[in-house]
Amino acid sequence: MIASAELPPDLRALYPFAPHWLETSAGRIHYVDEGPRDADEAVICVHGNPTWSFMYREVVKSLSKKYRVIAIDHLGCGLSVKPQNFSYRLADHIENLAQLVSTISQSKLHFIVHDWGGPIGLAVAERFADRVGKLVVMNTAAFSGPCPWRIRVCRTPLFGPLLVRGLNGFAGPAAFMAVTRPLPAAVKQGFLFPYRSWNDRVAVLRFVQDIPLEPSHPSASTLRAIEAGLEKLNGKSMLLAWGLRDFCFSPVYLAEWRRRFPNAVVREFPQAGHYVLEDAGPELVSVIGEFVAR
Repeated sequence: MIASAELPPDLRALYPFAPHWLETSAGRIHYVDEGPRDADEAVICVHGNPTWSFMYREVVKSLSKKYRVIAIDHLGCGLSVKPQNFSYRLADHIENLAQLVSTISQSKLHFIVHDWGGPIGLAVAERFADRVGKLVVMNTAAFSGPCPWRIRVCRTPLFGPLLVRGLNGFAGPAAFMAVTRPLPAAVKQGFLFPYRSWNDRVAVLRFVQDIPLEPSHPSASTLRAIEAGLEKLNGKSMLLAWGLRDFCFSPVYLAEWRRRFPNAVVREFPQAGHYVLEDAGPELVSVIGEFVAR
């Protein structure tokens, strides 16, 4: 576990947030909690793999002027503890986020989700559906879909752990494969900082292994339940913000979201990749702010 004071100066300048901690049976989870505590509304930002709350840094800075903004680091990710023997199943991440959301006093909750944050965040939104205001969905899925070979190879027995944990062959390449323009050096360092060793990268591998590609996979039933529960979110205001040059969550996924939520507001970013918040930058942050305030 890394204290915010231990962050490198360049990273601390980009990510100047005070640390907050959620105690769970598996260890302490770090989260950002910025903005006025007495605000009427809270915005919950949920990241995926191999990112962390750092990805939402500009969203937090912008929205926290008006809203309480919370951005979790899933167990094993970011500044949270990284237990080596935790199961890291989808259901576990959902329960951890639900525990955090249960502590939030605001009556209206907005969710912003990306990558694995989609099924995790939307599962929790389904539980708190009566309090949900807006949903911002970025390059993710809460239903089954195609999985690219570059992801599948990381699931290979023996070779997968060596590649992902030993050679940093998932988080490392994502820093250039998930964007369409090079990240500034300090931003790249920020994405990779929590994942510097074999032990640090345990959750990165477990997330890859937890993709339920087969009906018998332990998390397949969890994903099916989330998919079935999406009907609880019908009628909620949704923004689909999509980087169209995403090798993982291709426009095929966007089309399925549009089919399921035909009234959603859609903003496509033709030159953005999977890390859409990096490639679309201030424009997307502005779009999100205007949508939530609408």
